[in-house]
Amino acid sequence: MRRPLVGALATLLLTGATVGVGTTSAFATSQEKADSRTAVTAAAQQAEVKAKAVDFAGTVALSNCSGSLIRMPGSADNDPALVMTNGHCLESGMPGPGEVLTDKPSSRTFSLLNSTAGKVATLRATKLAYGTMTDTDVALYELNTTYAQIKQRYNINALALSGDHPTAGTAIKVVSGYWKRIYSCNADAFVYRLKEGDWTWKDSLRYTSACNTIGGTSGSPVIDVNSGKVVAINNTGNESGERCTVNNPCEVDEKGQVTVRKGINYAQQTYQITKCVGTGNKIDLGRPGCTLPKP
Repeated sequence: MRRPLVGALATLLLTGATVGVGTTSAFATSQEKADSRTAVTAAAQQAEVKAKAVDFAGTVALSNCSGSLIRMPGSADNDPALVMTNGHCLESGMPGPGEVLTDKPSSRTFSLLNSTAGKVATLRATKLAYGTMTDTDVALYELNTTYAQIKQRYNINALALSGDHPTAGTAIKVVSGYWKRIYSCNADAFVYRLKEGDWTWKDSLRYTSACNTIGGTSGSPVIDVNSGKVVAINNTGNESGERCTVNNPCEVDEKGQVTVRKGINYAQQTYQITKCVGTGNKIDLGRPGCTLPKP
């Protein structure tokens, strides 16, 4: 399991190892040893600053959920901006199993937050570009403003969506615009199938227990502390230990064995979304490599 960067550096400090300065000889001078310690301390401080850099800027609060202003690897500054939240947070209600919604008119509003969770603007959608609770749990709204306009007016950048599958053990933060709270933990493992009520999700990300997310955190971006990019979207947790019921998802492995983890929470990965967005930030489910469910 890959340790988070901060944890690895803490271990280096405890063991006296160096970072970026080679191996210190037993005959090193006092000055060389001092320089080595300074380098280690500086690296640790830099890592700590990087870890703390995750804040509320670019997140949004909905009436019932959390969300984020996001951009794809190929998004342009003048593209209409996108807001991401859960499919179960749709204003029209939860989509049924197998239901996929695309290009539905919407005038939904979102409160855009700055780094300290202060509201700086109300963003408005023109349409629901994509929404489903099948295989994943996501909704993407297209706004009536571009990334460039939001940056110019409010000095807020969109969060970058990673195009890569996250790694178990990675330090993550779940940033809730609704509650204005940040949860810190690690990506514990990936679940073959996560079943909740009538819905089933694939390759879900399971958190370590420190991310004890609650209602209202649905739709929160899950941010990789090391890269600063969004790797998943928070969506559920087992509240009371029930088996595969609403608010009590269960894990199902490749052999059909069911595991219930009371108090553990989950997210849906988002890297696959980047494969389904084309020129102009338009959802294109026919793009090569796009595996999102189709209508």
